[in-house]
Amino acid sequence: MHALLTLVALAGVFALVVGGLWMLVRAFSEGVLWGLGCVFLPFVSLFFLILHWRQAKDPFFLQLMGLGAIFAAAILDRAALPGFLG
Repeated sequence: MHALLTLVALAGVFALVVGGLWMLVRAFSEGVLWGLGCVFLPFVSLFFLILHWRQAKDPFFLQLMGLGAIFAAAILDRAALPGFLG
């Protein structure tokens, strides 16, 4: 069970990375300043998501699914631990 949940968590990390790169590609396709802002400045990605929802929603939802997979794997794996740790 632990190995399966580890694979689920790794798939979640992969989805987060791919979604983040996809978001950067969308930001750079909108403009170089958007892309650089998303890379170097905090919260610019959030502003890009809000202002360019149509372009940014797919990468955002992929990142959200990846985060959900990581949390689900962590919670289910912790529930499988014996004693006071679970």
